[in-house]
Amino acid sequence: MKRIPFSLCAFAITSALASTAGWAQTASTSSYPVRPVRFVVGFAPGGPPDVIARITGQDIGAALGQTVVVENRPGGNAQVATELVARATPDGYTLLFSALSLLVNPILLEGRARYDPFKDFAPVSNAALLPMVVVTGAPSKINTLPELLAAAKAKPGAVTYATPGHGGSPHLAGALLENLSGTRMTGVPFRGNGPALTDVMSGQVTFMFYPMLGIADHVATKRLKVLAVGTPKRHPDFADVPTMAESGFPGFEETAPWVGLLAPTGTPAAIVNRLSEEMRKSLAKPDTVARLKALGAVTVGDTPGEFLKFLRKDHERWTRVIKAAGVKAE
Repeated sequence: MKRIPFSLCAFAITSALASTAGWAQTASTSSYPVRPVRFVVGFAPGGPPDVIARITGQDIGAALGQTVVVENRPGGNAQVATELVARATPDGYTLLFSALSLLVNPILLEGRARYDPFKDFAPVSNAALLPMVVVTGAPSKINTLPELLAAAKAKPGAVTYATPGHGGSPHLAGALLENLSGTRMTGVPFRGNGPALTDVMSGQVTFMFYPMLGIADHVATKRLKVLAVGTPKRHPDFADVPTMAESGFPGFEETAPWVGLLAPTGTPAAIVNRLSEEMRKSLAKPDTVARLKALGAVTVGDTPGEFLKFLRKDHERWTRVIKAAGVKAE
């Protein structure tokens, strides 16, 4: 019997295993999903990332034929959720519905964050931008942004601004306003946007930057006043309120936080592209657009490649903002 060289046997076995593995991955990808998909959100229920995750998740789940479960894992400015997904099996079943904190935490922690926003994640799609507004309680005697800054200059440190936590977009916007206006104000951290806004309404805290989500309702019920809007042009919901640019701070609209979907690095491209396609379909539906618009969100819905370019540009922008404002980690 003619002997077959060991090297040829090894090559044949290796090729067969590779072919089998490739077939198995293709099969699992083509049948995806076969069980519920998790959207992990690093913030408490009711905040902008949570609300938008639930709206789009409902559409995506219906399209995929599986339930999309939104799981809230708040903590550490979303670090708990981000690290969980970064280490999850890259099979498309555990995904991160993230926000600006994805980029900001590694900048603030200067190498001490336990994830890399670009090495550990595959962008799926940017869902929406959330322009911020400057709000104060309705009983406040302050009615304009110049009046707010005048009060801050008159009594350094006496004017306070609420934040949903250290390093979040409202905190960074407040710190940037201090830096650009030459004032000294006091940031007051809360565990989430909801409690922060409650204390602004009651007058316990002077003001805050808040995503436009649901603010029009609070204005209509006379619980809040809007001092300025962070949009390029005046917003139709607050037509009489000047923009940040009109108030002397051009470019503030670029600080609008975003919310979007990411997968762990290594997730098959076919799954990432499928999820991105369904996200874009959801955001193109008239009722979804209307719901997000009513919440003050600006829909995006881009491709994985476009989202990656946006994230790199946003990372550069916030690096400049954090350094300019002198924001440090807690």
